[in-house]
Amino acid sequence: MTNIKEYRLNDGTRLPAIGLGTVNVRGAQGVTSLLTAIESGYRLIDTSTNYNNEGMVGEAVRRSAIKRGELLISSKLPGAAHTYDKAVQMIQEQLYRIGIDYFDKYLIHWPLPKRDKYDQAWQALVDAQKFGLIKTIGVSNFLPEHLDKIIEKTGVVPATNQIERHPYFNNNELVKENKKRGILTEAWSPLGRQLNDVLENETIMDIAEKHKKTPAQVIARWNLQNDCLHVVKSANYEHQEENLDVFDFELSTSDIKEIDSLDKGEAGRVEGQHPNEYEEFD
Repeated sequence: MTNIKEYRLNDGTRLPAIGLGTVNVRGAQGVTSLLTAIESGYRLIDTSTNYNNEGMVGEAVRRSAIKRGELLISSKLPGAAHTYDKAVQMIQEQLYRIGIDYFDKYLIHWPLPKRDKYDQAWQALVDAQKFGLIKTIGVSNFLPEHLDKIIEKTGVVPATNQIERHPYFNNNELVKENKKRGILTEAWSPLGRQLNDVLENETIMDIAEKHKKTPAQVIARWNLQNDCLHVVKSANYEHQEENLDVFDFELSTSDIKEIDSLDKGEAGRVEGQHPNEYEEFD
């Protein structure tokens, strides 16, 4: 197993610096790919009700030779369940679907400020943690004003904030705002999905050639050296192993600046999902 760096969260929880994303990974093929990932060394598995694959994740957990206590299962609260009572029920329902007794990590998927109920949702997560349903609680796609509102209302600071972050949308200002509040940044879609050509970008390819690594490995290092948890999806065994093989080299300051210079601002978002505007599907 690869010796994966760990992050210590503001609540004392430790998480591996690389997690496995599961968006669009489903069914029997999904179970197989998840089992190969666990065999490769992944321990943090990131899912969501809106990924429609909780059953697949649960099946892989049951079939895995790795004990449940060594696997970290993370899920997210959908926008349809932002009221307090609905959120508590949804968390319980998701646990039943996966077939586990608790989530190791759980996030509010989107703030949905137009509905303005995310503070209720956060209170539900705070209480679910007290009930023992969740080990560590966090948010996803929250901007500074959303973070400050829930912290002021509950006195509880999220442990993590999972945000869009890749070379064409580095989101560096939000990474800094998270750090100021003691919140660990998680990067979703760090390779930009299939909607852009980040893995074929000449700057990244040149840096990769210099270090004798792949573009995907360079992007992983870019995240890790910015203290961001790298949540990367791959159903391919070779790519899964490649994505973990990133702890034997280091990017220079100039490498990181070059990658940062690729940022396209709002135009770089993979699907134009601005947290103040995006209405999550129910």
